Amino acid sequence: DGAQIQLVYNKSEHIPLKDFAAEIRGGKDIKEFILSALVLLDVQDTSIGDLLEIILRRIKQTNLPHNVGATISPSLSVSSATTAMISNTVSSIASGHRENLNIEEIKQAIFVNDRVRILAKTVQATTATETNWTYDQSWLAIMCTSPSILKRHVAIARLKNPCNLGRNCQEARFIVFVLSPMREKGTKNFLETGRTFATIFADIELRAKLLKAATQQEFISIIDKHTDHLMEQQTAVTRTSLPDPFDDINNAAEASKDKIYYFPMPSDICMDLSRRLPHYLSDYYDIFQTHRGPQKVLSTAVFLYFACLLPSIAFGVLNSQATNNQISVPKAVASQCLGGIFFSIFAGQPLIVVMTTAPLTLYVKVIYTLCGWYGLDFRDTYALVGLWNSFFLIIYSIFGVSKIMKWSTRSTEEIFALFVSIAFLVDASRHVYKNFTLTYSTTSCAQYDEYWEKYDTNKSSAIASASELLHSRCSRDSSLLYLLLALGTVWLGTFLYKFKQTPYLTSAKRELLTDYALPVSVIIMSLIGSIFFSEIHLPSFTVNAEQLFAVVRFKSVNIKQIIGTGILGFSLSLLMFLDQNIAGAIVNSPANKLKKGKAFHVDLFVIAILNGLLSLFGLTWMHGALPLSPLHVKALADTEERVEQGHIQSVIVKVRETRLTALISHIFIGMTLLMRHVLKGIPMPVLDGLFLYLALTSLDGNQFFERVTLFFTEQAAYPPNHYIRQVPQRKIHLFTFLQLIQLSILCILGFSPILYTKLILPIWLVAMVGFRYRILPKIIATKYLRALDQRL
Repeated sequence: DGAQIQLVYNKSEHIPLKDFAAEIRGGKDIKEFILSALVLLDVQDTSIGDLLEIILRRIKQTNLPHNVGATISPSLSVSSATTAMISNTVSSIASGHRENLNIEEIKQAIFVNDRVRILAKTVQATTATETNWTYDQSWLAIMCTSPSILKRHVAIARLKNPCNLGRNCQEARFIVFVLSPMREKGTKNFLETGRTFATIFADIELRAKLLKAATQQEFISIIDKHTDHLMEQQTAVTRTSLPDPFDDINNAAEASKDKIYYFPMPSDICMDLSRRLPHYLSDYYDIFQTHRGPQKVLSTAVFLYFACLLPSIAFGVLNSQATNNQISVPKAVASQCLGGIFFSIFAGQPLIVVMTTAPLTLYVKVIYTLCGWYGLDFRDTYALVGLWNSFFLIIYSIFGVSKIMKWSTRSTEEIFALFVSIAFLVDASRHVYKNFTLTYSTTSCAQYDEYWEKYDTNKSSAIASASELLHSRCSRDSSLLYLLLALGTVWLGTFLYKFKQTPYLTSAKRELLTDYALPVSVIIMSLIGSIFFSEIHLPSFTVNAEQLFAVVRFKSVNIKQIIGTGILGFSLSLLMFLDQNIAGAIVNSPANKLKKGKAFHVDLFVIAILNGLLSLFGLTWMHGALPLSPLHVKALADTEERVEQGHIQSVIVKVRETRLTALISHIFIGMTLLMRHVLKGIPMPVLDGLFLYLALTSLDGNQFFERVTLFFTEQAAYPPNHYIRQVPQRKIHLFTFLQLIQLSILCILGFSPILYTKLILPIWLVAMVGFRYRILPKIIATKYLRALDQRL
């Protein structure tokens, strides 16, 4: 076609991260270059050619001997060794020859071709999988050599907006540019220098800190401190990895020490306590030492206040209807307050949110129905079931039964999480359907329609009698407003929740709106329903004054009742055991990057004591809840957006682990009991909208739900996930289909009108774990299951 044909040689090579403890040039290069490096913050240019042009001209301008030391700020907090090294570097440059940078020559060396801007030498971080690797697209190290260069130069640019630098780097925020002479010592050449800085920038937490740096001095200081920390960390690892000739003796001594000082059975609880107790006090104050810590405490506490208060009211309404007001809305709110405070203080993992759930509400209905059949006192029976449940949970925690949750894989946890989301959706849909049945599709509405078909609408008498008939029992305006408020709550909440993905306002304001998405939507829709449409009657819950803490007396208890409640308590303990541990497993997922350790057995023991106390006062039971626990983690997390082949993925950088958010929010919930008139102003459709909001937002990151959508997605639009690359498409769909069958059985047992099917629900959850490990490997190869079911 007349076009010039050229050959391009590409080579991808794996190089290890720099070991700052073993490789002496690592720390020296950072100390030598970081304080004299060219740092450009919030660069507007998105073209790589323009950006490199700016960097090269700035390097040329600062190449004069008297300008080299200008970048060294005395206000920086750096070590004396660093200062001495930089001073020596400045002196050597000042006494040397001035470089004559040939910018055009360097630009030709940077790119493969003058017209097609393909970078010749780059270093980028990747995450290896079994068959492929994924690129870290938030930064890129560019390297270049030139004969006109006498010494190495390093420039770091932080872009104002993400820049597309090619197929494998579509969302770059940082550019590290290394310029080196053609002939250089092997440990100081362009590749080794680039590897040094690439090792630093491969840390996602460091990049999160650098994005928040306001000045060049702060930017450089963060890198300098991170380098010191990395050198200390790697040195400590090297020392501990050296063989110790006394290892066998030390291990034997430790083993004998464990036998003497620890009783074998509660050793798992002791291990949990030894892991979490050193961090107990820091759970209260270390969040204030992080960036935006106080703001996160406030926004997350407000989020938890609404996210825990409103569902507890809704479930309180359901329990009140199911138990003839023996478990009322105030009791549900008081239980949420006491349970949340108790768990936030004594739990091992405070990020887990406890509350009553839909399965527990169904269980309460089962107990009340059985009491009606056999003529038993409900409060006595309820308390006995709760005490038996606490007894079994204590046994589970003492004997370390939570260790069997290692067999619970990601697929099982996501099936249950999706079941909880469906339960929220079903409850909200039932309320909307019930409201339409009572106000829209009534006998009066049917008579009203027939009346207008028979009579002429122009007659005033016909209009008057039709109006009287309409207002008797037909309130279609109420049902339509009910639907609009419910959908409006979920729409406004999800819109604000996703607002951080829009280009509007600043990033700080977008994140602020996202943090307060739930409370803002609830308050706005409550005001619209109670003020702007005050003339339209909307259903609301009743909050009556009553004695909340009346102790159960056990006046009419017999042996048969104790044995029967023991069976119910055992079934309930299985449900609580699985729910609590599944919530804990999702919270402690490696993807959340928690640092302070797990405490499954301690959490289970605390739940046992808590529910035993609640049972004695006839208050609602509670355990670790989905989806509130993962949403609590996300609210306290800093995230990084990654783009690959047009698909955006949000990756958690770090999570602020604290007890304050749950503690403060539940104290506010307790104070709400003193303002019962305010609770009456919240319309019921807003509560249903809250259920829908929690159900939708919990789907983010649910791999099972993402694979379900693949059934309806064009193959060319499949996301470039690890399992898409590693597993055949038919195996992916088969695995998802088997999960759907398990979810369907779970829904049938949970929502069936047959009473005793709800008691089988926890047994089926245990059976799902056995199915995953005994039957599923015979259907799908283990290597494919590992890719589909691995925790990231």
